[in-house]
Amino acid sequence: MTGSPFESTLILTGPTAAGKSALALDLAERLNAEIISADSMTVYRGMDVGTAKPSAADRARVPHHLIDVLDPWESASVAWWLDRAAAAVADIEARKKTALVVGGTPFYLKALLCGLFASPPADHELRRRFEAEAESRGPAALHARLAAVDPASARRLHPNDVRRVVRALEVWHLTGRPLGEWQQQGWWDGATPRFRRGSCLVVDVPRPELYGRIDRRVEAMFASGWVDEVRRLRALPQPLSREASRALGYREIGEFLDGRRSLAETIAEVQLRTRQFAKRQLTWFRALPGVEFVDAKLTFDRWADRMSGGLNRS
Repeated sequence: MTGSPFESTLILTGPTAAGKSALALDLAERLNAEIISADSMTVYRGMDVGTAKPSAADRARVPHHLIDVLDPWESASVAWWLDRAAAAVADIEARKKTALVVGGTPFYLKALLCGLFASPPADHELRRRFEAEAESRGPAALHARLAAVDPASARRLHPNDVRRVVRALEVWHLTGRPLGEWQQQGWWDGATPRFRRGSCLVVDVPRPELYGRIDRRVEAMFASGWVDEVRRLRALPQPLSREASRALGYREIGEFLDGRRSLAETIAEVQLRTRQFAKRQLTWFRALPGVEFVDAKLTFDRWADRMSGGLNRS
């Protein structure tokens, strides 16, 4: 059994709009760290405004990894990200610096903390059938189908989380076993990654404050040219990949550009969807092993012993 490549890695996560990016810059400078993005959408070039991607000035201030590494028509899996994150950690630590993973994509964080399980490969035809059923009969009907064969997964997944409901149904139909059974075996690289206590911090913001931040940030994104960004993406020679097209707000803005709703209605819809996403993120974070919810200011206290020049390896 090998050791984890992430043993000395620090992780800063939290819901969208919790202030992770700005906090991470201050922490990285004190930790002699470089940042590895754990955001499934900032990997895509040209998706800048809507993903709240770190600015060029921020990236000049502290080196960032796994940002702008794919075109928006390309696909990225959790396994793809985990492999590249491990390579980035090795590169950072070889230069006697600390790797600081920052982001809020739950599956990326779960893979980082717990590893990947050896699930059956995708069956795209079966997946399309389930997606068509969700479209025609509604997400609740598909969720009810899952509850009948895999009640544990159904309890864990929200009916509107169609993508994961489809995957759970797909696994059950392909193997006759619930998804949870697969998740209990076959850890990535033969070992469960090990982390020191206090290595993974979740930025905790009171819910009313968080929702207010989300609403204000969405408004600021629209004011900063988000609609024009979506218009440019729609003009690309290839359509967005399945993964990139799921980025929050892009579909709603596309519908606005198609004349299906007003700008004010679009902003309100994106705000609602983003608040719902933040709520789901918090549910995920609470289920992750070994994480600690802290006020932003307490992150400096928790990692004070690491703020003397990174890893300090001889």
